[in-house]
Amino acid sequence: MRIVILGPAGSGKSTLARRLGKKLGIPVTCLDDIWRLNWGAGDVPAFRALLRAAHEGEAWISDGNFAAATFDVRLPRATLIVWLECPRHVSAWRAFVRVFRPDSGHRLRNLPRVLRYIWKFDRINRPLIEKLRQEHGAQIPVRRLVDSRDVERFVTDATRDSQ
Repeated sequence: MRIVILGPAGSGKSTLARRLGKKLGIPVTCLDDIWRLNWGAGDVPAFRALLRAAHEGEAWISDGNFAAATFDVRLPRATLIVWLECPRHVSAWRAFVRVFRPDSGHRLRNLPRVLRYIWKFDRINRPLIEKLRQEHGAQIPVRRLVDSRDVERFVTDATRDSQ
């Protein structure tokens, strides 16, 4: 099983990836953990090298978009794409709350940029991600999860199917 989890900031990509990874015993790669905050466009080759190494195995879960820099590496090997279709207000609330968690790598100073990203996601980012998904992985099944019940069903089904 090789799963790519997509969605806007605050949609629950990392949470779902960690839950699935733990239940299925599959390594999880969070792209936000690979990409360094101080990196720029010149660091994309280093990012891609780390990305390739993280996606070599026969089973993995990969959470994050980074479509332009990663889809040509991740999607040809993926067996499933999970789109988290979280409502904007839910994503925005989650993004707001997580900056106050002591174990979170998210910073309050970045919150305005993250909230703008969430608010514009469906108009700007989703079309680009979908275009690149079609180019690099049109044949890969897509599972769209729109609420917490869908997520719970998916985790239950994935756990049952892996046994």
